[in-house]
Amino acid sequence: MAQFKGQLPNDLIKEFEELAIATPKMMGAMTKAGAETVKTIVESNLSKSFKSTDRLKDCLFVSKTYKTPSDDSINNKVMIYGYLDSEKKHPAPLVAMAREYGTSRGEAKKPFFRKSFRKSAIEDAMKKEQDKYLPKE
Repeated sequence: MAQFKGQLPNDLIKEFEELAIATPKMMGAMTKAGAETVKTIVESNLSKSFKSTDRLKDCLFVSKTYKTPSDDSINNKVMIYGYLDSEKKHPAPLVAMAREYGTSRGEAKKPFFRKSFRKSAIEDAMKKEQDKYLPKE
């Protein structure tokens, strides 16, 4: 019976080990870069749906990088959080949702958030971040 014994060079094995260790950090940085891209696009789209965007821009955040316990995926969220005023009468997520989807009282929907997820722009930002971690040949 035929047999084959092969050995990988030690430097190649070491490079694979380093990549395996750096992968979660790289994936976190990539998702963060994609989320930051979406946040930038959302900020530019806000002016199309709102007259004044300063207070809402202050409520727009990107979450920390986290790992989901169910499937170990690495994620970041782009979220609208907080209140538009100091009296805490106008929750920013509620105002944004009413503008995004419309209301039952007749306010027409003016989507700004859903239109911000441009696949090519997100992928480009993630690839730029990936290039920082992968070795050039």
